[in-house]
Amino acid sequence: MTHAKAEPELYTFDEFINWYPEQSEVRYELYDGVIVEMPKPKGKHSNLAGSLIEQLLMTIREMGKGGIWTIPRESIVKPIGQKSGYEPDIIVLNKEVLGMEPRWESESIIQNAESVKLIVEVVSTNWRDDYYNKLRDYEEMGIPEYWIIDYDALGARKFIGNPKQPTVFVCDWVEGEYQMNSFTGNSSIVSPTFGNFTLSAQDIFAMAF
Repeated sequence: MTHAKAEPELYTFDEFINWYPEQSEVRYELYDGVIVEMPKPKGKHSNLAGSLIEQLLMTIREMGKGGIWTIPRESIVKPIGQKSGYEPDIIVLNKEVLGMEPRWESESIIQNAESVKLIVEVVSTNWRDDYYNKLRDYEEMGIPEYWIIDYDALGARKFIGNPKQPTVFVCDWVEGEYQMNSFTGNSSIVSPTFGNFTLSAQDIFAMAF
């Protein structure tokens, strides 16, 4: 006898937030109503994210935005609708408009694209989330800039070429949609938000080691 596979329980965003365990050692995200346990950043992934945060903070200070733009330790981004919620590897927020976020102080939730200067996702084994779900939802929200850092060349060949090669994508929100600009090897990252960011793609990949 063949048994039907049980359907996963579906949650709204608010139900997900109420469910989320306090002081959790594990990260969770919500995808189309399904709660998914996320791989906790470690090793190379953690090295890269931590080093890139340091570089971005230096760049922010050089731009004269220190104290205005901030990188919080934790946050959850709520896309449009009630079925998803993401915890970015890195998010740069503008404190000048954070007061307009009704759930920031109590729940660290970001709902408005105006609060965000940049979101960065470091690709891991669940690469489809970064290239499909998050790109779609960040684009729909109007997040002005989104980086996909695929240092281990895990993404599909249609994105990173054949043979695959480590790639940084800078997605620039223009007239309602993302323009995806790819950077590999020694090509310098060109960021609309961080015009004085001088590192190359290879400089970023080296942060993982």
